[in-house]
Amino acid sequence: MSRQILFNKPYGVLCQFTPQPGRQTLAGFIDLPGVYPAGRLDADSEGLLLLTDDGRLQARVADPRHKLAKTYWAQVEGETDDRALARLQAGIDLADFQTLPCAARRIAEPAALWPRDPPIRVRRAIPTSWLELILREGKNRQVRRMTAHVGLPTLRLIRSAIGPWQLDGLAPGSWRHLDTQRLRVLA
Repeated sequence: MSRQILFNKPYGVLCQFTPQPGRQTLAGFIDLPGVYPAGRLDADSEGLLLLTDDGRLQARVADPRHKLAKTYWAQVEGETDDRALARLQAGIDLADFQTLPCAARRIAEPAALWPRDPPIRVRRAIPTSWLELILREGKNRQVRRMTAHVGLPTLRLIRSAIGPWQLDGLAPGSWRHLDTQRLRVLA
């Protein structure tokens, strides 16, 4: 029987098990041989990772051809207006690729949010706001590039869901086994 776990990746942790001098990796949090991340998060992003020893499931979650929705919370510098939201929703030409249309909306700061270590920079004269973006693709640093393109640089980025799986109160650095009954959604 295959194993699947959900992990809340803290800020600064690399999405790999191979040791990296001076850097934290998944090996410092997860001691389960043979599981690997289905997709990645940059070291400066936080949130949900699915790890599995099932190669087919790993490919299905990570491969953009399957268009599995991934939900992100982005704290951005500046006030989000309707024009910026419309541009994000329509898809953006980032020179090296055109993003697909996505769902984007303003949200309040997530209620169950944990403090980040180190904290984000705060500038008294510049407000921040929160966005929820739901993408069905996952290019390198895509959310950060999209928000910067519309004049809203990302300060903090958290993946809150992968398809039907959500953080659901999972503390940073913690993981739990996934109920295999819920995997049928990908069949």
